[in-house]
Amino acid sequence: MTRRNLAYTLFDTALGRCAIAWSERGIARIQFPDASDAKAVRRLAMDDELELAEPPPVIAHAIDQLRRHLAGAPQDFRDLPLDFGNVAGFHLRVYQGARKVPAGRTISYGELASRIGAPGAARAVGQALGKNPLPIVVPCHRVLAANGKVGGFSAYGGVHTKRRILAVEGVEL
Repeated sequence: MTRRNLAYTLFDTALGRCAIAWSERGIARIQFPDASDAKAVRRLAMDDELELAEPPPVIAHAIDQLRRHLAGAPQDFRDLPLDFGNVAGFHLRVYQGARKVPAGRTISYGELASRIGAPGAARAVGQALGKNPLPIVVPCHRVLAANGKVGGFSAYGGVHTKRRILAVEGVEL
């Protein structure tokens, strides 16, 4: 993996204080609220270098969309520029497939696997979504286990956070 230099900022939402990192190509990572800002920034960085910066207009627009979405006004994030960095192959296909699931809808891990041409790979889809660098924008929270069960969620707060985001989007579990 190539180490990257990314800019980042923290911002407040109805869910709590989030963080976003970006490159010249687009949004590289989003971090949900964590136990502290410092911990959120460490998770956001992963193996990359981060520098606190004022967001350029396209990132400021994304932050505004994220705030509105988490406050209960679902947004369509498909127009935002994304920088998937080192993400390739199967994981990239999973993220691209998940981006096609609109707010207010859910699908199963198995259904997403079939949609991306990997029937029978539901578990691998779940593992890829567990590493999603762009939650909300790549709506991994809209992918559920079989029979509509909530499944897992790797963000701080786990399944409680997943349920909360889905409720904002009008999904009752």
